[in-house]
Amino acid sequence: MSDRLSAREVKRHKWWGWGLDDVTFRYDNKPAFPVLARNKVGVDLDSQQPVVPDLSVFEIPAGRLPQEVRSSLTAAVGAENVIEEDEYRVIHSFGRSLPDLFRVRAGDFGRLVDVIVYPASEEEVAAVLRLAIEQDLVLIPYGGGSSISGSVTPDVAEQRPVISLNLGRMRDVLEIDDTAGLARVEAGAYGPDLEEQLNAQGWTVGHFPDSFTYSTLGGWAATRSSGMQSDKYGDIEDIVRGLRLVHPDGVAVTKPIPGRDSGPSVHEMILGSEGRLGVITEATVQVHRLAPVRQVIAYMYPDWEHGIRGMHAIARSTDVTPTFTRLSDGPETEFSLSMVKEPSSTKGRVAAKVQDGLFAYLRSKGWDTTNEMSISYVCFEGSKEAVEQQKALVKKIVRSNGGITLGAGPGAIYDQKKFDTPYLRDFLMDYQVFGDVCDTGATWSQLNELHARAYQAFYATQEEQGLPGFMFCHMSHSYHAGACLYFTFAFPYSSQEQALEQYYAAKGAVQQTFVDLGATVSHHHAVGTEHQPWITEDIGEVGTRMVKGLFADNDPGRNLNPGKVVSP
Repeated sequence: MSDRLSAREVKRHKWWGWGLDDVTFRYDNKPAFPVLARNKVGVDLDSQQPVVPDLSVFEIPAGRLPQEVRSSLTAAVGAENVIEEDEYRVIHSFGRSLPDLFRVRAGDFGRLVDVIVYPASEEEVAAVLRLAIEQDLVLIPYGGGSSISGSVTPDVAEQRPVISLNLGRMRDVLEIDDTAGLARVEAGAYGPDLEEQLNAQGWTVGHFPDSFTYSTLGGWAATRSSGMQSDKYGDIEDIVRGLRLVHPDGVAVTKPIPGRDSGPSVHEMILGSEGRLGVITEATVQVHRLAPVRQVIAYMYPDWEHGIRGMHAIARSTDVTPTFTRLSDGPETEFSLSMVKEPSSTKGRVAAKVQDGLFAYLRSKGWDTTNEMSISYVCFEGSKEAVEQQKALVKKIVRSNGGITLGAGPGAIYDQKKFDTPYLRDFLMDYQVFGDVCDTGATWSQLNELHARAYQAFYATQEEQGLPGFMFCHMSHSYHAGACLYFTFAFPYSSQEQALEQYYAAKGAVQQTFVDLGATVSHHHAVGTEHQPWITEDIGEVGTRMVKGLFADNDPGRNLNPGKVVSP
């Protein structure tokens, strides 16, 4: 076991946005981006001054932690691991949803947590949970704070003291079973920490969500996360084989073996429970040997429909097993091209000329290289021979569905930048522009209609609101029966007072389209409070009653992250 980090060494977001203070989105070296921002959302980046948040101008509501509770927490985890400072309380009271960040940037703090506690063991977690039950406190488990569904935000009406339980000190890989391909890991391990420890012994868990750098294993399990490489490695419910959960009555343990449960699955009850049944302290995960070769190849299709046919053919092929497949529609491809840096080397300028020549050739063949063509990325892993064989098979599939192969260059760039997108949302908010996402899972037979109807709903809403807007989409997380569609939208809000109303109108129109067409309210962004309005439409009235009963029976005092997933 490694030396424990101190509470103040645990990684955390800046108070007003994503990630580190000194990392930000830059557009000065992307000449096409300001043009796209002006044309699509009406924002002139060069003439507008960004609004930079400043915590010192706001009054922070005082904490409500009684002295006797503070003393008990100190006894449980040590004084240095109990923090009540204002900035820490702000950071731990909000996830990274757009409403969360809008409110925190405006100083609308609502109900802040009163204290952040950093346990170092399952025993310390149990001690804090017992205290919460005995003293009628609220306990909210906190992983990386990357939730965009309101899963870590306390209820504004909550009057009881609120504890944020940060698992960040519990981050070790405890054991690897080489024979079974299983690893026991503490729940507070951030994605990079987990992969670093596994890679050092030749293993990988293969789970890479967009939030990878600022999310934890326990958070992945508690919110039913999906990673970019789920085509090969599976979603988190496929990866997590066993769990330990500190519960009000003790510790629930699920076995990391096939057919692990008898009767209804306790394991499945814990997955996606968002802290309402207890605190996940450890997970046994399926791990894989690192592949000797990894390569991402880019392809281009004339339009979305050709691309979907290609993606479907790859998913159904009995001979192809890619690590991930991704397809951007025309608007997202246009956006991606606007993010290309201005070439600064001879090699870069040559590559740009080659691209210009290719696009000219495609236009001569009838392609719309501005609004319709759709770029795709497919990742291959394995031995050199296996990768080359897989690439050849996919190339044939792409060609037979009207596409062309672009090669490894664009794929490598995508693979390097895949975790950077959240910084763009912060940048847009500096200019009073909202940028956010909606994701859903649907069958292959539904995808094209769902894609078209979501666009119709968004743009109809923006027209009603008298606001410009831009929307784009990509397909990810392919399965035998269907796939995930991941929509991104952006628009400038008209005023601080109307901003969230306009946001919820736009997002709500898209989400309602999902459930109206029988798709899921979200594929992998949890429920929290943000997706709760559609939960009954998603899982049915009986399903909702069953979930409410589960939470009420296990937490009758509503001490464990109350109000998330279903209410009460």
